[in-house]
Amino acid sequence: MSLRTTPKGAVQTDAHASDASRNASAQIAPHNHSTHLKVTLPALLEKKRSRTPIAALTAYDFASARVVDEGGIDLVLVGDSLAMVMLGYESTLPVTVEEMLLFTRAVRRGVRRALLVADMPFGSYHASVAEGVANAVRFLKEAGAEAVKIEGGRSRAELVRALVEAEVPVVGHIGLTPQSVHRMGGYRVQGKSLSAAEHLLEDAHALEAAGASLLVLEGMPRELAAQITAELQIPTIGIGAGPECDGQILVLHDLLGLTFAPAAKFVRRYADLGAQMRAAVQQYGEDVAARRFPNDAESYHLPSETRSQMEQHAQGSQRKKA
Repeated sequence: MSLRTTPKGAVQTDAHASDASRNASAQIAPHNHSTHLKVTLPALLEKKRSRTPIAALTAYDFASARVVDEGGIDLVLVGDSLAMVMLGYESTLPVTVEEMLLFTRAVRRGVRRALLVADMPFGSYHASVAEGVANAVRFLKEAGAEAVKIEGGRSRAELVRALVEAEVPVVGHIGLTPQSVHRMGGYRVQGKSLSAAEHLLEDAHALEAAGASLLVLEGMPRELAAQITAELQIPTIGIGAGPECDGQILVLHDLLGLTFAPAAKFVRRYADLGAQMRAAVQQYGEDVAARRFPNDAESYHLPSETRSQMEQHAQGSQRKKA
């Protein structure tokens, strides 16, 4: 397969729900989303065909998931990035299946409209295809996910086929794959040479042929992501891969300024909630120290009759002591 230049913006036009999943959905607090259609995989495919961009974000808990869902986002990913932004690990590698299931269940309760995708953590699908399928089924059955995301290219094709046969929709992920951080020698842009770019093109086609429904393209040259997007029939979701992808995704904490490290080149911060939160916490501490919080209006009061009785009782006690 040869690498060729693709015109900007060029795009080819050409689950079984378990009882546990239904129970998880039934526990979601009601949203005012009656006028919005549920986002499905076919709906995202139609967005690609109509060249309508797909908006995706991560979420890790009920509150953030509900805000993201009510904001009209199409796809919510419970990313293994929660290892860093929620649990304080230095990479995505330590997070476990049980931890990912816990957070996915919380997000499920907050999402009504968006398609919910869960990351398969490192080690949950690497030993064998059978183990990967068993773990993936848990995300749909126990946590209410509607698809799982796995990292890797053609080497994952057999797993993707097995997952699809088991009625588990798959989102692929190629390019900069954080679970391969040690092999890559750090978080480095991938596909910069001709051979590396052709390798990623072949990976993309292999995952599509195996049955993947979507493909995340991370940390690769814009021109390469544009060509992959143009050649594939399935939608591509970019992160650090340029604007020609069919959709974009960011880590919610990066978007809101809730991280403690410099932002990557591809991150656009839409708010600095970290600074606002620190200012609010500092002001609260100062108000408590100066006894400005709570004030009288923020306090509860006894009924007047009870207060009179207590005052009389206190006066009687003082007379006895005298």
